[in-house]
Amino acid sequence: MAITAAQVKELREMTGAGMMDAKKALTETDGDMEAAVDWLRTKGLAKAAKKSGRTAAEGLVAVEVADGTGVAVEVNAETDFVAKNAEFQEMVAGIARAATGVDSVAALADADMGGKKVSEVLTDKIAKIGENMTLRRMAKVEGETVATYVHNPAAPGLGQIGVIVAMTGGDEAFGKQVAMHVAAADPRPQALNADALDPAIVEKERQVQIDIARESGKPEAVIEKMIEGRMKKFLAEITLLNQSFVINPDLTVEQAAKEAGATIVGFVRMQVGEGIEKEKEDFAAEVAKAAQG
Repeated sequence: MAITAAQVKELREMTGAGMMDAKKALTETDGDMEAAVDWLRTKGLAKAAKKSGRTAAEGLVAVEVADGTGVAVEVNAETDFVAKNAEFQEMVAGIARAATGVDSVAALADADMGGKKVSEVLTDKIAKIGENMTLRRMAKVEGETVATYVHNPAAPGLGQIGVIVAMTGGDEAFGKQVAMHVAAADPRPQALNADALDPAIVEKERQVQIDIARESGKPEAVIEKMIEGRMKKFLAEITLLNQSFVINPDLTVEQAAKEAGATIVGFVRMQVGEGIEKEKEDFAAEVAKAAQG
């Protein structure tokens, strides 16, 4: 049967095999995709297929700015050792540059990167380095002034925590101070201000505070004031503009921005592995897996 270019492409993305190897595998198996994967595995050519099930919770965040747009991208790998690999770092930086021209992870996977799609570059790197890797997420902000900060950078613009701050007015030096605040603040800011918060988060906290206040047994009028005060404190703690500025705790971030002639319009904070449940294996299991190949 005739083997189409689309079939070859799909098999290459699944296995990391070369184009001619993928075509031959499909020819040998009459276009049966699963059989073609098995054929490549028996020939030792399915380089990426065995990696795809592994948890990738390490890696790097890259930040990039172009024409008033800041983008942060997270690319994961299985071990922090790979994050120190120069080839991996170069790839992640290239993916971040490609991300400035798209608006979603799906579009980024299809974006051009040196004549190949980003997804193909990633598959090739999986095959070469030998670990599962995933293009996990991206986020963008826009403003007149866009500043970035990477905490403990592994290379310029690359690290475990990347922050981007977008402003109107102000300058990049102040923007970087705000980005450093976002990286260091505890609790982490979850939104720019109360209006930008997920209403579900606000409502959940309000219900908690209602239950706590009513346990006190105090009159309803007092309870209302207690709830109001506690919600005000809660919103101040988790919204960027209302937090105490780490550079000058006597000011809120919003007040510091006003003094700097800036209005903060958006921010992104991205940390490698957030929300990924890492696999845990004991040493014996690890050795046994290695012995099985």
